[in-house]
Amino acid sequence: MLPSAAFLIEGGCDCRAVRYRMESAPLYVHCCHCRWCQRESGSAFALNALIEADRVANLGEPPEQVNTPSQSGAGQLIARCPKCKVAVWSHYAGAGPVVKFVRVGTLDNPDLLPPDIHIFTASKQPWVVLPAGVPSVPEYYERERYWPQESLERRQAVLPLIEAYQAAKAGGR
Repeated sequence: MLPSAAFLIEGGCDCRAVRYRMESAPLYVHCCHCRWCQRESGSAFALNALIEADRVANLGEPPEQVNTPSQSGAGQLIARCPKCKVAVWSHYAGAGPVVKFVRVGTLDNPDLLPPDIHIFTASKQPWVVLPAGVPSVPEYYERERYWPQESLERRQAVLPLIEAYQAAKAGGR
């Protein structure tokens, strides 16, 4: 992964109506092999770059937020282009609008963000061969064990926002 200070990458949807710029390196990149991601993406896995929402600049039309079921039962909001319907990122219930899970395939140069970890490999397609040297876990993982220190510190900085979001959500039930 590139250092945060040297990172600036753009992406968007197929029709180019929704455009965005990641203004720093992501916290971490997941390659998720769970059946929900397989179904939602229509592929063998979903490749998501986790990044603080305020580090993603909107350069085009705002995406529409589509409430979608998730395995946890809490759902997720998928940001889709209102015209071509391509999903550009998700907000999962845990961190809500504070963290974006940017779809790496929507980047202009997705080669810059290979997976840092393969997760939910217990349900991966049997023909997918995981690369040597990249961590893989059968389900989810302990963040402190795998994330670099800089990413853990960045997460710590937004944790009060995540906790405030969770408290507001719990209060609105």
